[in-house]
Amino acid sequence: MYRGRFAPSPTGPLHFGSLVAALASYLDARSHSGKWLVRIEDVDLLRTLPGAADDILRTLRAFGFQWDEPVIWQSQRTAAYEAALNQLRDAGWAYPCSCSRAEAGEVYPGTCRSGPKNPGRPLSWRVRDDSGGDFVIRRSDGLFAYQLAVVVDDAAQQITDVVRGDDLLDSTPRQVHLFRLLGMPAPRYWHIPVATNDRGEKLSKQTHAPALNAAGPMPELRAALRFLRQPDVHAQSPDELLAAAARVWTLTA
Repeated sequence: MYRGRFAPSPTGPLHFGSLVAALASYLDARSHSGKWLVRIEDVDLLRTLPGAADDILRTLRAFGFQWDEPVIWQSQRTAAYEAALNQLRDAGWAYPCSCSRAEAGEVYPGTCRSGPKNPGRPLSWRVRDDSGGDFVIRRSDGLFAYQLAVVVDDAAQQITDVVRGDDLLDSTPRQVHLFRLLGMPAPRYWHIPVATNDRGEKLSKQTHAPALNAAGPMPELRAALRFLRQPDVHAQSPDELLAAAARVWTLTA
């Protein structure tokens, strides 16, 4: 069975870019008579805002989204990430690294593959990846990196299809690499264009994207459908709109 998901980070309220991603993943799941799950990606505790996750869930409900299984919180899954790191380390795929972000550069050259060059520093953990440079799976502050956490969680939730913005396109080969190393089946990936502001910047908290209006969701839902190049549908409520849009959904990007 098709199993999709939407996985927001609770660093602020949902905005139009978030809605586009949620809508695309939801409609694709419903058009395949599949399951749609929500996961709160709060693995980066330093960026998580108190109350943001609850606000995200309330907003999703106000916009008519319904998830089929209990919400998973990454902050409660440290043991699973630790087990995956141990598996990679024991197999020789992961190693400790003392390089700073500046020293690592855009494509890590493997400086610490044979051992940390500055073992007195706080150490991160990297995974070997000859195709695109070894990348961090546990940060030097002890927090697990997005790349590892999302793979472990997608496997645990048996996600078959991931529909997300093309800003994450570079992450896909890294995640497929981790799935293979961990002996887990990778989902199918579909990438859609991200919404931008008038300056061509991706809508985000950093670019001050306005929060969705949960009190009046229909105009923004229809705008998101237009952005995704979907036909307009007759509906009086968010629930009706999502059901009707799922019946005519076509993934075009």
